[in-house]
Amino acid sequence: MKKIALASILSAFAALAFPQMVLADKPIGIAIHGGAGTINQAKMTASQQQAYEAALTEAITQGYAVLEQGGSSLDAVTRAVMVLEDSPLFNAGKGAVYTFDATHELDASIMQGQDRNAGAVAGVTTIKNPILLARAVMEQSEHVMLAGAGAEAFADTLNLARVPNTYYNTEFRFEALQRARQALAPQPHQASLPFEPNWRMGTVGAVAIDRSGNLAAATSTGGMTAKRYGRIGDAPVIGAGNFADNSSCAVSATGHGEYFIRYQVASDICARVKYQGKTAAEAATEVIAELATVGGTGGVIVVDAAGQLSWAFNTEGMYRAKRGSQTPLKVEIFSDKNQN
Repeated sequence: MKKIALASILSAFAALAFPQMVLADKPIGIAIHGGAGTINQAKMTASQQQAYEAALTEAITQGYAVLEQGGSSLDAVTRAVMVLEDSPLFNAGKGAVYTFDATHELDASIMQGQDRNAGAVAGVTTIKNPILLARAVMEQSEHVMLAGAGAEAFADTLNLARVPNTYYNTEFRFEALQRARQALAPQPHQASLPFEPNWRMGTVGAVAIDRSGNLAAATSTGGMTAKRYGRIGDAPVIGAGNFADNSSCAVSATGHGEYFIRYQVASDICARVKYQGKTAAEAATEVIAELATVGGTGGVIVVDAAGQLSWAFNTEGMYRAKRGSQTPLKVEIFSDKNQN
């Protein structure tokens, strides 16, 4: 007993005398995703795969650098998501898909695990980096979610970068809109059609843990191709497409948003960790497998309070990467196994 007490005293003394050394022993890590469901390995060329892998590597590298330099998990996920938003390859920011009317409407959310503070925006049309506006809602307003013109008016009070809606135009996404319009021609509302992942899914996100043990999650998306009537998916919905709680885990999701909202996927995973004592990897695998049984497709990235990074998905692939002090860099698109 005396030895244990002495060890505790020495540990406490070390924490006070050498705080940087103690923090350096704490795990750090980050995982990112660039969407699931739009991936077809047979149709992807080698050059396309290299481009996606390079973009994922850049995002994970920048996010991890924030953590290595002692930055917060919130800053790390913000940085990583901004890199993905600025890339035309992913359905967020610059690469956002088209609505039925050939415009763009974007959603994003962010959450920190130490106090479960969160911010989100929905249906914005001129914000260069929606994740920055979501964070501003969290940090500089008393609200959790702002939408449309009101969210953009709030952005103006903070001098956040605005862009014309045409900034998000890309040839690849416009071709997807044309295919979607043809499929929708008999019944011009996608709710009338079976789900078609080739033109309806895509999101970016990041989860991280910093040296203080704080978790954070961020998610951003352009939504579904050919969406109408101000449709909002799971990405800005706390508990559905995004969640963080230091006592369990942080999750960012991608997939068929209606299912992720109905089944509260992100918070369900963390609840199983917190109340059932499951590992975050086990909980994520369970929830995504159960989602598949009711027709929900997609995936998640997860980090737990011990710094363990994992993912799970029930689609052919998911653009993803992870890196941590306990985890070597891994960048993947396809895999025979949907969990690791």
